[in-house]
Amino acid sequence: MLVSPQVMQFWEDKAKTYGPGLAGALFGGAWWFWIDACSASGTKVPFVQYLPGFVATLALIMINAIRREELESHDPFDEGVFCRSRFWLFLSYVVSFASIVGSVAVLLSQYALKPGVENPWPGVAGLCQVTLILASALLFFVSRTPSSESNYGGYGAF
Repeated sequence: MLVSPQVMQFWEDKAKTYGPGLAGALFGGAWWFWIDACSASGTKVPFVQYLPGFVATLALIMINAIRREELESHDPFDEGVFCRSRFWLFLSYVVSFASIVGSVAVLLSQYALKPGVENPWPGVAGLCQVTLILASALLFFVSRTPSSESNYGGYGAF
């Protein structure tokens, strides 16, 4: 086992309480990085450089549109819910990695490989933004609490 029992006990006790809030803070920090880079840049940032952040936000929504219970057990009579859930999760990870590749491509093509660029901060901030958004998506996915007594379709009220 790679994780100590104390860490596992802390995760089981506190993750459901503090995980969604921390995920929201990561998401807000990610967009703050990007807004700061756009406002601090001396030039106008083209719209193409905004796309990796939007795609990462779409991946966050896609990842969290799946209930974890659909991924845990396979029922042979579930009419394909297990396969559809796994395929949707795979597709959302593909979108996530596409946003990372897009932000690295923007960083390399617009800031790292161009001679005479005086401020590479928008490229670095774009990569930080995408990384933090995807970390937020995964943290929220593993820490959200399904609740059978809530009115939110099986998800806990946050």
